[in-house]
Amino acid sequence: MTQLMQPISRQRQIVAAIIGNTLEWYDFIVYGFMTGIISRLFFPADGNEFVSLLMTTATFGVGFFMRPVGGVLLGIYADHKGRKAAMQLIMAIMALVSLLIACAPPYAAIGVAAPVLIVFARLLQGFATGGEYASSTAFLIEVAPAHRRGLYGSWQLVGQMLAILGGAGMGALITHHLDQGQLESWGWRLPFLVGLLIAPVGWWIRRYMDESEAFVQTRQETAQEDDLGGRLQQNRRNILLTIGLTIPGTSAFYVLLINMPGYVHRQFGLPQDQAFAIQMLAVGWMAILIPLSGAWSDRIGRRPLLLWPYFAFLLLAYPGFAWLADAPSIGRLLVVQLVFCTLMGLAYGPAPTAVSELFPARMRSTGVSIGYNLAVMIFGGFAPFIVTWLGGASGSPIAPVYYLLLSTALGVVACYFLPAGRPATLHPHPAIETRQA
Repeated sequence: MTQLMQPISRQRQIVAAIIGNTLEWYDFIVYGFMTGIISRLFFPADGNEFVSLLMTTATFGVGFFMRPVGGVLLGIYADHKGRKAAMQLIMAIMALVSLLIACAPPYAAIGVAAPVLIVFARLLQGFATGGEYASSTAFLIEVAPAHRRGLYGSWQLVGQMLAILGGAGMGALITHHLDQGQLESWGWRLPFLVGLLIAPVGWWIRRYMDESEAFVQTRQETAQEDDLGGRLQQNRRNILLTIGLTIPGTSAFYVLLINMPGYVHRQFGLPQDQAFAIQMLAVGWMAILIPLSGAWSDRIGRRPLLLWPYFAFLLLAYPGFAWLADAPSIGRLLVVQLVFCTLMGLAYGPAPTAVSELFPARMRSTGVSIGYNLAVMIFGGFAPFIVTWLGGASGSPIAPVYYLLLSTALGVVACYFLPAGRPATLHPHPAIETRQA
């Protein structure tokens, strides 16, 4: 009976982590989909729509300044108090953020206090999200059997894809059924209200999660050796490697998945509701591909499934964008997004496990949080701002591709420093590895 119950319990743990992760990222992502409307309501710039949009995308990036802070503090909290405690706290903060944004009066009602309120909400949102990736990834791979860590870790990004599906679905729904006046009056608040309503569900689900054995076993050790500075110094190379491995994925995430519907609507005049529908198809395909790639990495190692998709992206990114710009259409957008999302899905599968395996359990959440959030802050958070500025400054309809090529090239370099294969043991206590295997 015990042997039968253990896998069932593990499956429930994974489902709880995925659902909570999806709800968490939904709140963060939906702001990116609503930037065009928020820019006009909260950041008016004397009729200059381009300047207004720049201010809104900059505010999107401001939230990323708090991600390293949240990553460090919540990472330390997760390494001391537990993955479950950290994930519950994160969910509560995100619920507060959804409430603030959903109820925020526009600039026309309260003046400068309106953008200040949005910026404050984004800072809180960045703080909370800074700890989500590392805490949930650490939990997933620590409850995984030794030979299935790539698969289990990949569910972290499946949760993010489901969040994008939810955000894009809400975007498609409201832009298709509401006119511009309704959208700007009250429709844009609906996605945030949905996030607010479902947040308690995520908190309740996470309440019934159990801590991983790896964390329980190392809690005493961490309490006795509470030298954070020393542990950071020992893991300096792995933190730098985490930054490098995160750069291409986070740049593509925010340029191709978050910013793309709004970009093709503004740049090429493609219908926004149809652009959201294309995004949902492409992201749905990624959600299927990511766990397959994660499981494949358990057989052949993490590095090949990171390196070769990045190489392919370097070869195809410019021709793909140029082909779309030559004769913009929904059909071409679908082809381009499916090709790009296939390459991203292959690389996303092993990525969470690859960086998590670099750190011991007592340092895992903190180490991954620092490296991941620094990369996301620099290369992901301001990606929409940079590509918007590049497009306006250069006049080129394919300006985003140059940013993506630079980011991907940095990721290829980092892949060469990633250890081949995978570590023989993830946990510091062999007994845990034996039981989980």
